Amino acid sequence: QVQFVESGGGLVQPGGSLRLSCVTSGFTFSSYSINWYRQSPQKERELVAAIASFGDNTIYADSVKGRFTISRDNAKSTAYLQMDNLKPEDTAVYYCDVARVGRGQGTQVTVSS
Repeated sequence: QVQFVESGGGLVQPGGSLRLSCVTSGFTFSSYSINWYRQSPQKERELVAAIASFGDNTIYADSVKGRFTISRDNAKSTAYLQMDNLKPEDTAVYYCDVARVGRGQGTQVTVSS
């Protein structure tokens, strides 16, 4: 059974940091690129970052470049999203996704003073 479990979200002040984790099971994690998306009621779903199967290639949305870092540990079937210098506009539900495999339920990130 394919599973995605995100964690690490929460409430943080502007300028703060959070590290999201996505623990997966039920498929060959190392064979797939991993995507982090975010969704808020006011905006369309946005691809935040993506990482190739062996971590040798990454892409970022312009809105997060230089502040977010995506990484993965294939031995643990886990992906991460390090988020630094957070801004109120980063507030959203963040979830990990693998094309044609599945996605998680998401973790809420709220950036507010």
